[in-house]
Amino acid sequence: MFWLLAILAYLLGSLSFAILLSRLAGGPDPRASGSGNPGATNMLRVAGKKLAVMTLIGDLFKGLLPILIAKLLGLSLHQQAWIGLAAVVGHLYPLYFRFRGGKGVATAAGMLLGLYPPAALLALAAWALVFLLTRTSSLASLIATPLTLPLLAWQQPAALLPACVLTGLIVWRHRSNLRDLFAGRERRF
Repeated sequence: MFWLLAILAYLLGSLSFAILLSRLAGGPDPRASGSGNPGATNMLRVAGKKLAVMTLIGDLFKGLLPILIAKLLGLSLHQQAWIGLAAVVGHLYPLYFRFRGGKGVATAAGMLLGLYPPAALLALAAWALVFLLTRTSSLASLIATPLTLPLLAWQQPAALLPACVLTGLIVWRHRSNLRDLFAGRERRF
């Protein structure tokens, strides 16, 4: 059951709400506009608030749903965390869109919400605070995700290894943002 759910989570994660919603609205492919990232932040830039919010909800849901199903089926927290990570990997490297995906932040938030809601709330609070202070979404994401690790280590150690892999993947996907942050040319809102 674990492997089947992990594969299904990856396939669900591979659905890019940014690309699908853009196509439905007759807009440009978000991978070819703005920052080139098919995620909620870029959708806000290239398609407006409504499609950005819909993208955010869709991406969050695809990280949450596999965890909820795994919980219902009685899988362990450790297994749930790996299944959630499979959904995030699907978002990062989507099968349906030539493996050109987003940065995984909203899908990771859904994963954390399903695994341990206090970790998701901590990440949200940290993201919001950093964003309000800097107006930089990438910096907020790069700070919020690692901040959940000590809390998970303390309260949910079974989820720690997949959460560390998640954090590493998010940092990896933000490597161009890190270069831009250090060079002082990262986009702000």
